[in-house]
Amino acid sequence: MRSKDQEDYAFYKDKLVLLQDTQEMLLASLAKLQQTHIASGYRDTIEHCKARIKCPRSVKEKMVRQGLPATLEAALSHIYDVVGIRVVCTFINDIYLIRNWITDLPYINIINEKDYIRSPKPNGYRSYHIIIECSMNSQNIYAEIQIRTLAMDCWASLEHQLKYKQEIRYQEMIVDELKRCANELASTDLNLQTIRELIESETSNCLEV
Repeated sequence: MRSKDQEDYAFYKDKLVLLQDTQEMLLASLAKLQQTHIASGYRDTIEHCKARIKCPRSVKEKMVRQGLPATLEAALSHIYDVVGIRVVCTFINDIYLIRNWITDLPYINIINEKDYIRSPKPNGYRSYHIIIECSMNSQNIYAEIQIRTLAMDCWASLEHQLKYKQEIRYQEMIVDELKRCANELASTDLNLQTIRELIESETSNCLEV
């Protein structure tokens, strides 16, 4: 067993299987929805999906920040992103389409939604977050699903590196540059969306003729 697997099992114990099953079920549901969409004659909307189970160290740090006891019971009851799914797509409109797919799934309850695309964070971060609750073998498991474009995902990866590398020189300047880049990428996303809509409109007109 790998060291990470050992660390996960030591903390999550028998609940680790439920977390893994929740992760796999959500990924399978997204794949099925994507295949159904394509089979109906529409273009592919999902570039790729990533999934992870939050490492115990990060969970415990989050619980300390929230004033919670660092126990498994508290983690499963109060930490909503132990299971995390990231869905990356091409265009902004795809984000809201995929959001509707997810919220229509019959086996989940929507706990919370945050639209950081229409209302970005102060640092420029953009993404759509959905907190859901799934029932797995009589146990309620929470998961966070993040939906973003390729540009948003690229920016978030760079910002994450900055956040966890405090020794970087000129950090304030880099933060300002990242904010500027976030705004430029948001503008590019909108422009690409417009171009796609123009192309689809022209294609539709040609078919009608």
